[in-house]
Amino acid sequence: MLLFFISLYLLSNVAVGAWAARRVKTSQDFVLAGRRLPLMLAASVTFATWFGSETIMGAPAMFVEGGFLAVIEEPFGSALCLLLVGAFFARPLYRLNITTFSDYFRIRFGRSAELLSAIMVIPSYFSWISAQLIAIGIVLSVVTDVPREYCIIASAAVVMAYTLLGGMWSISVTDFFHNLIIIIALAVLGVLLYTEVGGWEIIQKRTPTGFFRFIPQSTTKDWLAYIAAWITIGLGSIPQQDVFQRVMAAKTEKTAVQASYVASGMYLTIAMLPLFIALTAKLLHPDLPKDNQLIIPNMVMRHGSLPLQVLFFGAVTSAILSVSSGAILAPATVFGENIMKFFRPDISDNDLLKTIRWAVVVITVICVLMSITRDANIFDLVGESSAFSLVSLFIPLAAGIYWKRANLTGCLWSMMAGFGVWLFCLWLKTEHSPMLWGLLASTVAMIAGSLLSKAVTRVNPVIDGDS
Repeated sequence: MLLFFISLYLLSNVAVGAWAARRVKTSQDFVLAGRRLPLMLAASVTFATWFGSETIMGAPAMFVEGGFLAVIEEPFGSALCLLLVGAFFARPLYRLNITTFSDYFRIRFGRSAELLSAIMVIPSYFSWISAQLIAIGIVLSVVTDVPREYCIIASAAVVMAYTLLGGMWSISVTDFFHNLIIIIALAVLGVLLYTEVGGWEIIQKRTPTGFFRFIPQSTTKDWLAYIAAWITIGLGSIPQQDVFQRVMAAKTEKTAVQASYVASGMYLTIAMLPLFIALTAKLLHPDLPKDNQLIIPNMVMRHGSLPLQVLFFGAVTSAILSVSSGAILAPATVFGENIMKFFRPDISDNDLLKTIRWAVVVITVICVLMSITRDANIFDLVGESSAFSLVSLFIPLAAGIYWKRANLTGCLWSMMAGFGVWLFCLWLKTEHSPMLWGLLASTVAMIAGSLLSKAVTRVNPVIDGDS
């Protein structure tokens, strides 16, 4: 019975994709929902950017092991990212009427910056998408007892189908309903567990000292790790295409900014529910499997009623698929807009739309293979993806908007130095986070390259438009 209702959830996603396909006439419709989303849909789709595997399964697993300090990256870093997007990036980027981040690099720095940024953006998504597919494989495997690999392949086929059909339109509509259902499911489950455990005082007494500590110990190493946790997603996801597409799909500049703020607030509050549920479930049911990523799914299966199981697993399945869909669409869009167009600038819009759809298929296949063959947890995969974009793209983006002397040389040096140093430090297994060294190298290279270069700096269309 449970499997039947989950199957209906999955089929409903495909049905929505088929309905949304009627609204897709151009590549802009497919990628940005025609820039027509009202505040409610824009906020919902922005909030759903990461409200999937890492929020519902990855972060709770880390939380029960290490408390708040173990989950600074997610959900707190995610809320910070959306807040910063609304405060500093949504407005200037929306005014440019662009489709991808790499479009911005072309306008601000030149064609070579566009191509290099696109090459950096696309692979940064593979770990992210793999994390979502692993999560959905875990959930479906718990429900059906089917091997995880088969669950991953089946769910990937579903998400690919409705992404191919409706693009951002299908993502926007499904996200709105998924958010409503998952919030209701988490709230009901949280209230039941709170009542069963006996209140907050009991929870505090049964957790280790310092579990709810939010500030690290006063050592340099601890503080650097703390800062790295905040900026992994907090800054690293700002130059990611899926965040950009969801924010830029808003119908006006003001709506884009407001949607970012609302989504940040939703993330900071609603994302606390999975953490609380995992903690209380661990206290109440110590017999649950040792794999903490399975705490919430197993708790619902063992101790939830059938209606709650249907509500929870249907919503979680759909939510993770929606995150996957947006994550797959993002690099596919960059491939079409900034790599295919780079080599074929005269490509028709119809052919561009076909290219993006074919890229969706190829990227899905690559990520399915990664999901099946790689042995990594969800939380680490998400962090890996954000670190990739932080060390290579964040500094060029921020400097391009807010520093007039930034130029092409500085941009290229920054991307290559940040990425190269990060990889080198990963190989060396440095004591402090390789991401911090990569970010430092990217910053130094941007400043040095821009100041030492004799190239003429382009006029900054964002800043000049504000002056």
